[in-house]
Amino acid sequence: MTKEPSYRDPGTDRRLPSGRQYAIASGGHEVILTEVGGALRTYQHDGRSLLDGYGPEAMCTGARGQSLIPWPNRISSGSYNWEGRRLQLDLSEPDKGGAIHGLTRWRNWAVLHHTEDAISFAYTLHACQGWPWVLDCRLDYRIGEGGLRVRTTSVNRSLEPCPYGTGAHPYLSTGVGRRGSIDSALVQVPGHTFLPVDERGIPTGHEQVDGTAYDLRELQQLGGRHVDVAYTGLVRDGDGRARVKLLRPDHSGGVELWVDEAYPYLEIFTGDTLPKQERHRSGLGVEPMTCAPDAFNSGEGLTTLEPGQSHSAEWGIRPV
Repeated sequence: MTKEPSYRDPGTDRRLPSGRQYAIASGGHEVILTEVGGALRTYQHDGRSLLDGYGPEAMCTGARGQSLIPWPNRISSGSYNWEGRRLQLDLSEPDKGGAIHGLTRWRNWAVLHHTEDAISFAYTLHACQGWPWVLDCRLDYRIGEGGLRVRTTSVNRSLEPCPYGTGAHPYLSTGVGRRGSIDSALVQVPGHTFLPVDERGIPTGHEQVDGTAYDLRELQQLGGRHVDVAYTGLVRDGDGRARVKLLRPDHSGGVELWVDEAYPYLEIFTGDTLPKQERHRSGLGVEPMTCAPDAFNSGEGLTTLEPGQSHSAEWGIRPV
């Protein structure tokens, strides 16, 4: 596998679709982040890809590696009520008549600090259509022996409370990265409950995974299952983290994504509806979420940020 160059001089990279490129590295781990969205583009460990990412000359598709602020997943019809006001967002998913994945993933984020093994991005989300508040947003990435850690922090700078949620959208990979490659992989998702959805991707309730194709609590082959739902009721280890695993069929290696207790939901997406056919099922979307899909309407897991209040959440990825 050809290793990508390290981007140490961002001044020459502004022409790229995802803007300037930034590398952090430590002990065989190398991660490349982008100016657009402060996004996670690639993660390699000893030359093996842990993510189904994208190249430096490509535009991000399928929200690949992006952070999702101030809501993850979808808002039905792009509209919601807040303190007696009906607010209407731009429809960023017009084919389903909704708004998806927040307002910051296509914005240029500024670098606050950049060292060999860590980088911090900042972006201020000002008021816009359907969002009459101001948020100071920060993404902190650090790489080390334990893998990659990502912390998302937002502060409400408005004079009124605002609704808030956050998420992230990496696609895990066993290092193969071709269409259908996750079918033979072994996967484990520690969720007792899933949220079935309608044709627009909006939850219609809660169901236990017992006896369904969505029961992935024990490590097993993914096969041809089509999954695009949120899990909750997460089983956590003694450190408070819930973990999703994706391993090669022979157990020779793989990748793990963990979330802290700020993330009660994990969206699992097998990529069957991605616009590019060659990316179908080439990586497993594992999306940490602090709230449920359509939380701006349902209120499920939604955070109310008071003026001046901050919210932080942390997740990470490590090779297995």
